[in-house]
Amino acid sequence: MIEFIAENMAPIMFVSLIFFLLLGYPVAFALAANGLVFFIIGVELAPFSDSINLSWPLLNALPERFWGVMSNDTLLAIPFFTFMGIVLERSGMAEDLLDTIGQLFGPIRGGLAYAVIFVGALLAATTGVVAASVIAMGLISLPIMLRYGYDRRVASGVIAASGTLAQIIPPSLVLIVLADQLGRSVGDMYAGALIPGMILTGLYMGYILLMSFIRRDSMPALPLEARTLGHGVTSLFVALLVAIGIAYAAHVYLSPAHGENADILGATVGIAVIYIVALIDRTTKTNMMSRLAQQVIIVLIPPLALIFLVLGTIFLGIATPTEGGAMGAVGALIMAAAKGRLSLDVIKQALASTTRLSSFVMFILIGARVFSLTFYGVNGHLWVEHLLTSMPGGETGFLIAVNLLVFFLAFFLDFFELAFIIVPLLAPAADKLGIDLIWFGVLLGINMQTSFMHPPFGFALFYLRSVAAKVPYLDKVTGKNMQPVTTGQIYWGAVPFVGIQIIMVTLTIMFPQMVLHYKDTGTGVDPATIKIEVPGFGGAGNGTPGLGLPDNGGGLGLPGGLQLPAGNPLDAAPADGASQEPETKPANDLSAPPSFN
Repeated sequence: MIEFIAENMAPIMFVSLIFFLLLGYPVAFALAANGLVFFIIGVELAPFSDSINLSWPLLNALPERFWGVMSNDTLLAIPFFTFMGIVLERSGMAEDLLDTIGQLFGPIRGGLAYAVIFVGALLAATTGVVAASVIAMGLISLPIMLRYGYDRRVASGVIAASGTLAQIIPPSLVLIVLADQLGRSVGDMYAGALIPGMILTGLYMGYILLMSFIRRDSMPALPLEARTLGHGVTSLFVALLVAIGIAYAAHVYLSPAHGENADILGATVGIAVIYIVALIDRTTKTNMMSRLAQQVIIVLIPPLALIFLVLGTIFLGIATPTEGGAMGAVGALIMAAAKGRLSLDVIKQALASTTRLSSFVMFILIGARVFSLTFYGVNGHLWVEHLLTSMPGGETGFLIAVNLLVFFLAFFLDFFELAFIIVPLLAPAADKLGIDLIWFGVLLGINMQTSFMHPPFGFALFYLRSVAAKVPYLDKVTGKNMQPVTTGQIYWGAVPFVGIQIIMVTLTIMFPQMVLHYKDTGTGVDPATIKIEVPGFGGAGNGTPGLGLPDNGGGLGLPGGLQLPAGNPLDAAPADGASQEPETKPANDLSAPPSFN
């Protein structure tokens, strides 16, 4: 029995960890306690198995492992992005965006749902925090959607799903953690996740479009009396065309001096000009634009500028993710101050929430270091690698099995827990199979989105449940008595979007180029066509250039008229015409006394 336990320490340790997590123990302490308990057991059972490489001096490595966690510059981006997201959420940006975009899409059926998805994507690209997005949109848009007759399952599902876009659209916090655990660049992870995030947003909108035809009464258009900004879409299109024209002209003007960056600089000039014009138009009341066009431009451009400040500088290589997060935090403070909503209380709340999340991440990382020390000491990584690489189907079979595992564990574990526990075990096997780890990380990130959405432990569902009405209430605008939103309606509303996320995982496996576009395209030169020719010392007589030295019939030409004949240079005659025979010296007689003559 002891020999059996000693030979199977790795699977027993892994199953024990899952068991303690399912019992509800905090993840950080379950990891650390599991690691220490099995370390003691492993040291005692080491004589019974060659696969156990544990001894008491190995504990001396823990302080250095902890220091490696504490000194990780990559993880410093997490508190910056968290602080930025919470400040933006407190500044009322989500409220302004939802009101404006809701007015823009209001005349069409399902317009409020489109607005929620669009704003969810914008909040994801500025905050990167799922909780902030779901709570903000739940508080603001859910009462409006219910007021105008939206089906409760559709309304709750679209709010929860749009909030989880912060999981995959940069600057997502989980992408930072995945990049760190996979040993890859955060910038590459952001670049790889950008297109899948946009496609997932499009799939959400496609679902709303389909439902607007199948169940027409489930998402009516916004009534005319609710469109307070009036009409003016034509004016908005004209303003956009003018901005595009200015951007193109600026691009042409700046191309000679700035090269590839001219398109980004030109777009910046076009957006800045149209924003300034909208501000002047509103201030002076000249009414060059419609009220709707003014509101859309003034409300949309600041968050878009913040997105460029964060992601644009990272993608252009101007800033690291940590520096981008710091600039984003400063930009969020400036935006909140410009709206007049920056106060000491807001900063205190943001700092407190940032400290809690950062401490949560740090404690899980420290617990994971203790667990991994023991798990690697019992060759657990080799057990997992062999288990996964020996699956039928090769790379495809491995990806299917891993995604099924992550999907199942996401019912019970948070995405941070999955990233710190499961990903380090999967990465070596994926790397051995030749899978690009950025693609693998983005794939896991999309899959981990389901941890927020599927019942019964989806955190996005919990966030929405906390802000949705639990008892009947009186609507302040219409005066109607509104029924509450039940937990069952929230759960059933989330199910179609979980299916869409699974479809997105499948598409990412089928079309890896969606992610792999992050790689440089190279110089366009085929290495097989490159021919390297080393010039001779003299001309070869066939047009091949030499080094300009005089030729001596195959010998080495030297400057100053000196010539060395071909062959062994030691056989060359002395320059003064002396005999070629080397001077022979008598051998020293070691038995005789030394002579100093």
